Amino acid sequence: MQVDDRRELDELDLRLRTLLPETYQGSYEALEPKPMGSAGLKFGADGKVAWDQIWGSFCDLAMAGGPPHKGKLLEPGTDEAISAAPIRYEEVVDEICRGITLASELPAQPSTIPGWVSVDCYSETMASWLLRAIVMENVMARSHGRELRLPASPDFRLEKEIKNVVTVIAKTTHYWMAHMSRAQKSAIAELFAKMSAASPLIEPADAGELERGSLGEGGWKSIDCQSVKSAVWMMRGIVVHNVLARREEKTLLVANNPATDPNGVIAARTVMLIHRLAALRGVS
Repeated sequence: MQVDDRRELDELDLRLRTLLPETYQGSYEALEPKPMGSAGLKFGADGKVAWDQIWGSFCDLAMAGGPPHKGKLLEPGTDEAISAAPIRYEEVVDEICRGITLASELPAQPSTIPGWVSVDCYSETMASWLLRAIVMENVMARSHGRELRLPASPDFRLEKEIKNVVTVIAKTTHYWMAHMSRAQKSAIAELFAKMSAASPLIEPADAGELERGSLGEGGWKSIDCQSVKSAVWMMRGIVVHNVLARREEKTLLVANNPATDPNGVIAARTVMLIHRLAALRGVS
């Protein structure tokens, strides 16, 4: 192996160890995506879901190699869907916000942007980390400063999509708060600053950005991998190079955004780098 190759692999491992909770520091390469049974809803005396009493433990983070919470991406409702059912949309948003606050102890409220709820994080670094972790769980998210946005739609059901949103914020917040030291959080902030200095965070474009752009692939570009293991390895490597990525089984999905990454140059360069490093590591 060439010296430059070894240096790039060492840098990748350092970034992964910085980003992953301490629980996974020595095991993320060998972790198998084994799903846990889904926790059932529990209800309080008032008939409402007792979101703070449902989970005693959580399955492994998708970021670490665990199974993503959703098989397909959960996205925000469209303007048309929200306009057609405003009362139901308000009910969904209220329940998601109530669930988030009970399950994660983070303040949540309706976003000024339709299709989203707004979550107040303790720091910009926390919001940025949760963004990456949640997208890898196949639930769409956005962040700006200390604000994290999570999806809402009038067709979300209590036992399905509403629960999905509450679960991913409860799970990822648990790992951030209970499994990350203050020193590690500082290291993550430094890593994010280093990555942002090299290139902007590439997030999937929304519908408006795609209409203004010249590319027609949608917000994600799909890449077929040979195995789940290679899809997980590629996904993690791409994310620690400031390009959002997720997977659906063996299909790797990489953020596409003509506004921040014209012609997909940054994303393509990152995919090629991580693919080369995967081959050097013997991942197939």
